[in-house]
Formats: sequence, C-alpha cells, structure tokens
Amino acid sequence: MAKTKLVVNEVYKIFGPRPQEAYDLIEQGKSKDEIFEETGMTVGVQDASFEVYEGEVFVVMGLSGSGKSTMVRMLNRLIEPTFGKIEIDGHDIVKMSKEELIQLRRREMAMVFQSFALMPHQTVIDNAAFGLEVAGVDRETRYERALKSLDAVGLKANAHSYPDELSGGMKQRVGLARALSNDPSIMLMDEAFSALDPLIRTEMQDELLRLQSESQRTVIFITHDLDEAMRIGDRIAVMEDGRIVQIGTPEEIVTKPADEYVSSFFKGVDVTQVFTAGDIARKQQLTVIERPGSDLNSAIQAMRGKDRDVAIVLDKHQHYEGMVSASSLAEAKNGDGKIQSAFLKDVEPVTGDMGLSDVLHQVANSAYPIPVLDGNKKYIGAISKTALLQTLDRAS
Repeated sequence: MAKTKLVVNEVYKIFGPRPQEAYDLIEQGKSKDEIFEETGMTVGVQDASFEVYEGEVFVVMGLSGSGKSTMVRMLNRLIEPTFGKIEIDGHDIVKMSKEELIQLRRREMAMVFQSFALMPHQTVIDNAAFGLEVAGVDRETRYERALKSLDAVGLKANAHSYPDELSGGMKQRVGLARALSNDPSIMLMDEAFSALDPLIRTEMQDELLRLQSESQRTVIFITHDLDEAMRIGDRIAVMEDGRIVQIGTPEEIVTKPADEYVSSFFKGVDVTQVFTAGDIARKQQLTVIERPGSDLNSAIQAMRGKDRDVAIVLDKHQHYEGMVSASSLAEAKNGDGKIQSAFLKDVEPVTGDMGLSDVLHQVANSAYPIPVLDGNKKYIGAISKTALLQTLDRAS
C-alpha cells in the first residue's frame, strides 16, 4: 500500500477579522453566501480533509471561486490556515516556526504557478537556479543542478538564452525546471498550464507524466479543466464553494458521481479517454489450464459442461496462451490433436494499460471477447461487446 505523504485534516480558511464568528455560523449550517451577507467574511475553504499518497498526481479541480487555489496555497502556508492540521511526513506545518517553514520549502516543496514569473534580465540557467541561489547554494553546485533540471525538461541547449527568446511552452518548462532544481519531494502546481495554448498544454501534460515515470514525486495539481484533470490525475478532488464534495479516481468519479454538481461537471466526458482495458476486463470467460500431457478432450468437456462457445487457454502460472472455440477444437481433434492447433488466429490480446479508445475498434469488430493481459502476459480478463456497451451506458 502506498505511503501517505500529506494529510489535510479539517482545514478551514476564513478571510476576515472574526473567523470564529464565521465558523460558528458554518456549524449552524449557514451557507458561504449567507455568512458573507451576515458578516462580510468569506469562507475560502471549509472542513477540507484528504490524504495524498507518495508518488501520486492528486488533482484538485473546481470552478472559479471553488477554493482550489486557496487550498493549494495553504499546503505550504503561502496562505495561513484558519483552523485545522496539515501534516507532511507526520509533521504539522501549521505549528512550524517561520524558520522551520523556510527550511521545509527549500528541502521538500516547490511550486509552479500559472504565470511563468521568469526574470527577463537573467539567462535560462540563472532563472532555473534562482531558488538555489536564494537558499545560499554555491554557484557551481546550483548551475550543475539547474542544468540537470533543464536537461530533464529538454532545455539544456537553451541554458544561456534569455526568456524573450523562448516560446510560451519553453518558458513554462523553465518554470518547471526551476521547481525541479530543488529536487522536491512535493510539487504544488497551481493552474500551471492554463496560460498555454491547447497543443502546448497537452505537451506539458505529457512532460509532467514523463517526469513522473522517471522520478516519482508527490504532485498536487490545481486545475479548472476537466480534460486535464482526467488525463493526468491518479485521483481527483472536486471542490464546490470551499468544500470537497468528492475524491476518487477518474473512473470512480465518472461512474459514481457523489451528487448532481459532480454529475453535471462530468457530463459528456468521453469515457474512452478515461478507462483502460484493464478497468473493464472481466473474468467471466471460461478458462482452461494447459498442462503437460493434457489433451483436447479436457477443454472440450469443460466447454460442454459450462455451455460455452469459447475458452481462454492459460498455463499453470496464469499466462495467456490462446483462445479456442468449439469448432476450432473439433478441427484440431481431427488433425494433429494439439491444443495449440486450435488457437484462434484472429484474436489478438491487448495490455491492461491500453486506453479504451485504443481497443474500442478491436472489440467492436471481433467475433470473440478480447483477452487482456498485464505487463508479464498474465491473464487479467476479457472484454466482450456486452461489457463494453455496459461501460459506455453506465457512464453516459
């Protein structure tokens, strides 16, 4: 089970001079708008509680004013929480002194904002090394680390360029490299790609996922963009009026929305871009185990006993070997008598991590269920036309 990296426990942010008064009204069931009307104070975040696991991309999404940017800024105390606890590796940052907080930010955390915030008079490598310079790291070491980060985001060749010589996407890569230079265990990304045009934005999402595959960090990513959340998030927290209304994987939220707000938010999502083959594979097909000395008769008898037209053939370690049908077994029996001769030639298995959009055509045009295997070619299950249609219908 994944280790918990960050815990947010009953956190509130109330903007105004009398937060306890607003808190008491919250306890009475008053809404955010009612509290503002009565007191002039704004409830930015209300009773937020969640955990983020080490190495995951945790997306917080919601409409403008939902509290998502306030939430992320409380995680490094750029905004001070009014009530509650925020623990990183078991240490409550709300109770940390200013010096302890500075050290935490330097050692463990980095933040990437929507605006590139590059200094125009400094080179790319100086911009990437800026945080290290502030931390007092010597010039040689900070340049070495900054160059390594620029290489990671594909900008090593531009190290001595200036920001005005870069495209928007390249500038955001410099911002990402600056965050990576500290080698943080937690990255906070507040609408980091929102200022980019759609094509470059997709490239940056791919870049983030690539970096995660190479060196997994804990990423808290803020966005208002549904497609972005579904594309990069391991789990998604949906916020409304300062409250977290649902947390789950993209698949869970699409298929089991907590309320009408979440349902309307995700209405019309293309589920073929959300689900993988492994998500909908089912172990309902008949399987037979091929063992040394076994013949076709055992497979034929198993299919007759279960009244099935096809069966999946596995070895004793559950590795996929092939699919057989009643007619292919009959032909093989009249031939060389080997079960391998009965394997259906037009059935191609897919891997569990393949996107549903990539296997949709194959399932739709196959006369047989499509076997799904893991990375070690072990059998996960199979996707039939019925399972595919039920998935599409459940999420519509």
